[in-house]
Parts: sequence; structure tokens; C-alpha cells
Amino acid sequence: MDIIQKLAGEFRLKTSQVDSTVKLIDDGNTIPFIARYRKEATGGLSDVTLRDLDERLTYLRGLDERKGEVIRLIEEQGKLTDELKGEIEKAEVLQRVEDLYKPYKQKKATRASKAKEKGLEPLAMIIYAQQKEDGTAEDVAVDFVDADKGVDTAADAIQGAEDIIAEMLADDADLTDRIREKTYSRGVISTEATDPEEKTVYDMYYGSSEAISKMPNHRVLAVNRGEKEKKLKVKVELDSQQITDIIEKDTIRNRKSIFVQILKDTIADAYKRLIAPSVEREMRNTLTERAELDAVKVFAKNTENLLMVPPVKDKKVISIDPGYRTGCKVAALNGTGKLVAYTTIYPTQPKNDIAGTERTLTKLIDKFGCDVIVIGNGTASRETEEIVSNYLKKNNLDIQYTIVNEAGASVYSASKLATEEYPDLDVTTRGAMSLGRRLQDPLAELVKIDPKHIGVGQYQHDINQKYLDNALTGVVENCVNRVGVDLNTASPSLLSYVAGINMGIAKNIVAYREEEGRFNSRKELMKVPKLGKKAFEQCAGFLRIADGKEPLDSTSVHPESYKAAEEMMKKIGITGDDILAGGVKELDEKIWEAYPAKKLSDSVDKMAADLDLGKPTLVDIIDEMKKPARDPRDDAPPVIFRNDVRSFDDLKVDMELTGTVRNVVDFGAFVDIGVKQDGLVHVSQMSNKFVNHPMDVVSVGDTVKVKILSIDRDKQKISLTMKI
Repeated sequence: MDIIQKLAGEFRLKTSQVDSTVKLIDDGNTIPFIARYRKEATGGLSDVTLRDLDERLTYLRGLDERKGEVIRLIEEQGKLTDELKGEIEKAEVLQRVEDLYKPYKQKKATRASKAKEKGLEPLAMIIYAQQKEDGTAEDVAVDFVDADKGVDTAADAIQGAEDIIAEMLADDADLTDRIREKTYSRGVISTEATDPEEKTVYDMYYGSSEAISKMPNHRVLAVNRGEKEKKLKVKVELDSQQITDIIEKDTIRNRKSIFVQILKDTIADAYKRLIAPSVEREMRNTLTERAELDAVKVFAKNTENLLMVPPVKDKKVISIDPGYRTGCKVAALNGTGKLVAYTTIYPTQPKNDIAGTERTLTKLIDKFGCDVIVIGNGTASRETEEIVSNYLKKNNLDIQYTIVNEAGASVYSASKLATEEYPDLDVTTRGAMSLGRRLQDPLAELVKIDPKHIGVGQYQHDINQKYLDNALTGVVENCVNRVGVDLNTASPSLLSYVAGINMGIAKNIVAYREEEGRFNSRKELMKVPKLGKKAFEQCAGFLRIADGKEPLDSTSVHPESYKAAEEMMKKIGITGDDILAGGVKELDEKIWEAYPAKKLSDSVDKMAADLDLGKPTLVDIIDEMKKPARDPRDDAPPVIFRNDVRSFDDLKVDMELTGTVRNVVDFGAFVDIGVKQDGLVHVSQMSNKFVNHPMDVVSVGDTVKVKILSIDRDKQKISLTMKI
């Protein structure tokens, strides 16, 4: 298989593009580095496309390796034919390779292998050939009776021959493939309760069935979870006559043969005992794999949107982690996220100390100042919000408040990482501090938490954890490197996601910073233990130094391009001070003056040729000089909550609200509308037009207007619509 050609075809790319990209990957370059600094080689492929290509490359190489191994194993048995070798070599999926290898694979003792040991394989071949039309099967089988081998009667011989033929049919790769396709297109998944009297969240699946080919991914995962929790019995159902008809059509070639009935019985046995269980397992695995892949994609996209929520910079924050009996933990943070004070207030049940809460908030605001109050969205959130809202109104304070999703905060606060970062703080204070920092810089704070715990997934704990971890790690890496990292303030957690840097090197960077003081240039990174030339090449462009010795260190321009960038600056008449002052807005005009042409793009072409620099790299340098260290995270409108909505009791059908999208799944989106439980906008309620997937309409973090369709107070469920 020509892997480069195949990848080029699948991704609709030039062969040269794929070839260059694969060489970069094989040379140990990271995906963020390739995406940002090797655009000439890749043709400008995005980090997402590069990861998909890398994943597919790994699969195809594994497929090629398995083909070679299977060919070798069959050849060692002396059973490899040119035809079989050709079939294996042209296989495009691993399943096909395994199907072809199945007849030659070493098996444990089976009914067929025992029958072969009794010398019944020749009889099986006679029956399968169907050439005899006179006499009876028993007349033929009697010649294979051998009491010493355990074949006492002609019936025993025929039974052994049937077992051999049944295994032959089950091992037939082409036949298996046809049965697999038929099962997928005609089969159904049926579910029933293990205890029909028990009320569970799986009620809708009691006594239900759905076509395999049409079963949505989220229902596949729901059924799997119900089965795992022993609440559901699940099976694949199919009209077996349809399958046996297929096998008979392929197998019974002479209807006048004396062996026709034996073959019919054998086919029925082969399907029921060997083929059906195997194919059913494959169908369940296929559905699960498809659903998991989709769930991971949805989760990855949600995670990306959440991580790319814009930071609220330079704001002094009072962060409140709500609670009842043990009170609400409070953390005061300065504009850089440093903890300046912490305490506990008791505004909710059972103490209801509202006066004490207000006195504490006043003291914190008077002493440390406050721009925003952050409240976690967990237990007691809405009661706390009401008290804070009333306090701000009563005192006419120009302070905003907002609700922050606290998913994963408790996981982080009790983690080894949090203990290492803040050994003198208790778990609850760490949690409150983390909530405030989520507002100040979501990306920097959320990278400390395993992405599975940040509350934007779909059955994330039920799916392949290795695949999920790889995908989410890729998303976090893409986001961190897209934004860039301040080398002098970043935590080890944030640094560990920078291209070329692992956690060990990240800790070494922080240790060096603490011992030697702030970094004044990117070159100093080479003094960090275990950070070699390759790591420096990969990470340098993503690490920023403000007010350093080299102005370009404050930009995403890679050190390898400094010489060309400095030459460009001389030619168009700008200096490093211009960059440090916030960039050169009139840069296009200066380029046009230095390289006259009809169009600006032609001027850039001339400059690229003059500097002996690739145009994509030059365009990136120009963009950086216009707006150094530009943050790709755009401003987003704040979430607005109705002051009269605090609990389910305040909700009414047809009420219109404004909320924030907290999670997007296959069947819709969950929206925070100001009560503890998020409401669901089903995909069918997102638009008056057909919506293929909820992500085509909304993303995590979006502010949306919704109307309440229905309220289930017993189950605490809210149904919403965006068709307003």
C-alpha cells in the first residue's frame, strides 16, 4: 500500500503536501509546531487536520504491519497462495485482514478440530463437494467408522463432518462479510428490563427495539450503560432465515445431491452456534466504536470552546464556592489571580447569616477592592446568588457578578497538583480560588483539571479512556499553543502543554525561574535542565516574554526567523520599540512603500523573495508586528440572568430567558438559565430549519435566548426551545 498516496486521496491533498508532513512527523516535530511554523511544507494545514492525518497515518502503518505479519504466519504453515497473499495485501481495513487470517489462526480445541483428529476431514470434503446423487449419506459415512478413534457409527461420522463444514463456513471471509453487511442493514437492537417492576432512568428502553443502521450514537451509549449497570438486557435480533438463505445459495450447488439435507442442517448450526454470536458481538462493537468516536469528537469540540472562552483580565475577584451546612468558602484574588484573603460565610441554611455575610463582603471589598463576584453553580448556588444580588443592589455597588461552572473544581482542589501548588491551603479554599481564576483566565486554570471532569462530555466515563485522553490532550495542546504562554508567569500545568515540553521540563522551567529570577530572553531556555535543542525549537515560538531584552520575544515570531524579521524591520523603517508599544497598525502602507506593486499581496510576494522567506511565514510575521502576541480568544457577551429566577418554583411554561450553553451533545444542548438544573434544548427545537447536529447551531459558552416548553418538577427536568 502506498500510504502517502492513500492519505493524499482521503484528505484531498497534494502528494507532496502529505509527504512533507509525514517527514516532519517522523522527525519528531509536534503538531502545534508543524501547524504554526512549517506552513510552507504542509500547505497551511490546521492543527486539527494534522492530528487527523497523524492518527490515520498511525492506523495505516499498523495495518501494513499486520498484513506483513499475517502473510508471514500463513507462509510458515506452507498454506500461502498467490491469490490469498493478493487478497491480504489489498485489504483496506484491519477487520478484512483478520477475516482472511481466521482459517489459519491457531485455535483452541474445537468440535471441528477434534473431528479432524478422528480422520473425518475427507468425509467433510466429500459432503461439501455434493457430487454424489445415488445412495445415502450413511452409505458413504460407513467407510469412516473407526471405534478406535471414537467414531462408532455412520451418524457419528456425519456429525463430525458437519462440525468441520460448519467451521469452514464460519471461517469464510467473504461469506462473513456479506452476513455482517446483512445484519447491519436488517438487524435490530432490542432491549428489555432486567426487572420490569423497577423504575430507572432507562424506562424508555424497556421493551424497545431499533434498527442497527439507524440507532443514534447517544442511544448506543445509553443502552451500553444500562446493560453495564445490569438494568437492561440487550441483544441483536435478525430473521435467521434471511442469513441461512444467503449461506445456502453460496454453499448448496447441487440440489440433487444426497447431502443436501445434511448441508442445510450444517448451515443452520453454523449460523446459530458460530456465525451469529460472532457477528452480533461485532455489531455491538461496531456501534460502540462509532458512538465513542462521535462522543469523543463532541467532547473535544466542547472542551475547545470552553478553553477558548476569553479571559477577564486584570479584574479583582471575590470568588464564592456555595454550600449549606459547612458554609460558603470565599477567596479574594488580585488582578493577577494571587490569593490575598480567604474566609467562610454562612448565608444559607441552616444558619442563614445574611447580616454576617454582608459584613464580610464589605470588609473584603473595602480592603482589597472588587470588580467581579464569582459564584459556583453547584449546591446552594442560586440562594447565594440571590443574597449577593440583593447586597449589591442595596449598597448601590458598581460590581458585577457571574455564575461559573464548577465542574472539576473539587477534583482539582483535592489533587496532588493542587497540594503541591498550595500546601498551606485546605481543599475548600483551593476550590474557591480555582473558581475565581476560571473567570480571570479559563485556559490557564482548566488545564490543571483532567478534561474528563470539566463537565462538557457525553458518557465520557463509559468510552475508551485511552482514545478519549489522547483526543482531549490534543485539544488542550492546540488551545494552549494557539494562545501562547507567558514564560515568566505560567504554571507547570500550563507549560506542560506547550509543544516540546513535558511535565518534567515544565517543572524545571519553573524551578529555574524561581532560582535565577525572571527570563529576560528566550535564549535562556537553553540553560534549563533537560531542555535541549529539539525541545527549544518546538517550544520557543509559543513562549512569550514581556519587557525582555529582545522585542521579538514578546511575539509568536520563532527565533529561527528573527534574522529575516529584523532585516524586514530595517527595510520598512520600524524598530523593536514600535512592537513593544503595541504594534504597527500602518504596517501594510510601509510594506507597499518599500515594495511598490499594484496589490498588497504582490508587495508581500516581492518582500518574501527578497528576504528568502516563505510567504506563509512572512504573513504570520507581518500579522504579529501589527498586533504582537494577539490573543485569538474573542470577547464574548456576558450571561444575563433574570433576577426573578432562583428555583424551579419560579419557572413557568412560555417564560422567555437568557442563558449560557454549558454542554452540547448529539441530541441537543444544555443551557444554564439561572436555576440549579440546566434546561435541555432538543435538536428539534433549535431552529425552524433542519439541524443536522446541535454543534451546527450552538457552542459551549454561547449566550442564547430560550423559552420554556415544559417543566417536570418530579424529575427536575426543563425542556426549552430556541424557536422564539
